[in-house]
Amino acid sequence: MVNNSCQRFCFYHTLRIITRFVLDLYRARTCINTGQSTTNLIMRKTIIDSILAGICISLGGVAFLKVGGIIGATLFSFGLITVVCYKMKLYTGVSGFVETRRDWIELPIIITGNIVGCALVALAIKTAIPELVDSAHKIVEGRLDKGFWNVLLLAVFCGFIMTTVVNFTRQKMWLPLLFGIPLFIMCGFVHSIADAFYYTLALNLGEWNGQAIVVYLASIIGNFIGCNLYRTMQLAAPKPKQ
Repeated sequence: MVNNSCQRFCFYHTLRIITRFVLDLYRARTCINTGQSTTNLIMRKTIIDSILAGICISLGGVAFLKVGGIIGATLFSFGLITVVCYKMKLYTGVSGFVETRRDWIELPIIITGNIVGCALVALAIKTAIPELVDSAHKIVEGRLDKGFWNVLLLAVFCGFIMTTVVNFTRQKMWLPLLFGIPLFIMCGFVHSIADAFYYTLALNLGEWNGQAIVVYLASIIGNFIGCNLYRTMQLAAPKPKQ
């Protein structure tokens, strides 16, 4: 009897949280679409979209760990396709388009939300598909063996690819995305948000040491550099005479 009461309480409490979450998301989107946005609602929407983006990328990561090879790398594309279609906030999807003060303020919020979304999926996978932990652990070991500078360099290449495919999708051209995502995975380039999923899946809380944090930061920095590589080089390019 007590167990049944506890189960009912947990069910209704969870349902209440989910309902409030959906209503908040709806209110935020409605206010923004009607031009009646407030800073609070915009930030709340950014947080929600960032967490959802992390979840989507992690689902692609699950497919890659489960299947592997070129097929797994292609299935990973589902994560980014979903992010672009729903206009979610992904760190590697927005880093190449940062311009305003608000964009800079949102950037750390976005990457934090992405990591939270990845950690939620990793927590679920550790319980539901524990055999994938070993696969994630091999990826993380490879990152740590490469060290800061090599990971940063590999992340630059990935960032360049990510901004390129996002640019194409904004012009309603999706084929580059289906090539670009498997390209960076098969080449071993480093995607900081996918790595957030691999790290949180492979490492328990007590296993996060200084080396893991520093190497992970290299992927974040490298992705940002790569995402802005094209427009930075364009600024340095000579301008045609009028």
